[in-house]
Amino acid sequence: MTAGWTDCEGFHRRDFLKIGSAGLLGLTLPDLLRLEARAGAKKTRRATNVIMVWLAGGPATIDMWDLKPEAPEGIRGEFKEIATRAPGIRICEHLPHMAAVMPQCTLVRSLYHNISAHELGTLYMTTGNKPSPAVQYPSLGSLAAKLLPSERGVPSYVSFGVLRGGAAGGAGYLGAGYNPFEVEGQAGRGTLRVRGISLPTNFTQSELENRYRLMERFDQAFKALDQSDSLAAGLDRFQQEALDILRSDRTRKAFDIGQEPTAVRQRYGEDPFGASALAARRLIEAGVRFVTLSLGGWDTHSNNFTTLKQRLLPQLDRTLSALIEDLHQRGLLATTVVYCAGEFGRTPRVNRNAGRDHWGRALSVLLAGGGFKPGIVYGSTDKQGMTPQTDPCTPDDVSATIFHLLGVDPYHELMTSAGRPLPLFREGKVLEKIVG
Repeated sequence: MTAGWTDCEGFHRRDFLKIGSAGLLGLTLPDLLRLEARAGAKKTRRATNVIMVWLAGGPATIDMWDLKPEAPEGIRGEFKEIATRAPGIRICEHLPHMAAVMPQCTLVRSLYHNISAHELGTLYMTTGNKPSPAVQYPSLGSLAAKLLPSERGVPSYVSFGVLRGGAAGGAGYLGAGYNPFEVEGQAGRGTLRVRGISLPTNFTQSELENRYRLMERFDQAFKALDQSDSLAAGLDRFQQEALDILRSDRTRKAFDIGQEPTAVRQRYGEDPFGASALAARRLIEAGVRFVTLSLGGWDTHSNNFTTLKQRLLPQLDRTLSALIEDLHQRGLLATTVVYCAGEFGRTPRVNRNAGRDHWGRALSVLLAGGGFKPGIVYGSTDKQGMTPQTDPCTPDDVSATIFHLLGVDPYHELMTSAGRPLPLFREGKVLEKIVG
């Protein structure tokens, strides 16, 4: 379901700067930040689920959400700004449908980090924690699966395609039980299914129930010999959730986007990305907590403007605006966070190949729904888009704010398999200015 894409590099292990452990009264800087944020943040719950729209490869947000028309030639790019329906907010001319739904959106223009490698940048953005060789942090979707109550008979976390490298998007130290249910097949062609939990050909629902009852009888027979977990209870969480899904038709119905009116399918776009977004909306309605879908091809080291204008921006404009508009009209946007991001931005300076290179020092992300303050811009970058100028924030902060709106304390601690307690987001703070 992921649009075809390639990146310019493979995974390279990097060393990361660490904040020193010596601090005032023995407290580290992250400790102080957490205590300060805790004191100011009130626990709330406005959202119940999340749809993450992942732009794989690193989108040139300077040409999308934060144009610099007054910058020198070679930085300002080829695109013009247009006004949106949100007063004072201007975005790229090739995003006219997004301009229409901007009153429902929150633009964060002052995000930054110091990672320019694809896989590590993806890990940072999708976990809300700086990658570490010592800890494999869980993705936001896995955290949602762990911490949010889910509907029985539907997966708690669904991913359309696998993010770069496989580790991103996964459960990390939470264990395999909180990995996403990965979708395969083609939406709109009746072939969508969740990998590993579709019934074999000619295998009926009643036969599944018979197999399950047989397993339970074996469990009873072996209980006297084995005081450990029974066979049925020994199914890990992922297998048990898969069994619940197989015994229910809610997920199958959610994937059947053919039930949607033709006009709705056309509004989203009858391609894999559009169909995935429509299926994501239906999955949220069915009770899924977190859905990730992706559109690749944003690694535009060459022909940046041609690629954006002719292919990427029209697709994103059509589908993302349709998703936000549809959720809003159905009354679902108030409880659903839409989060559109990539692993980093791209250089303000255009290179000799009419492209832009990797740049994590300043990028924009778009949020909508779920309790975010709509129709506003948070933060700004300098005149050339090099670095944040006001309200700088990090992936940790955005992630902490999302989970704050989900009613989860961003500083809640989970235990690793080694028995080490870790807060959800070690350095994140809630961005109170964008909470509605």
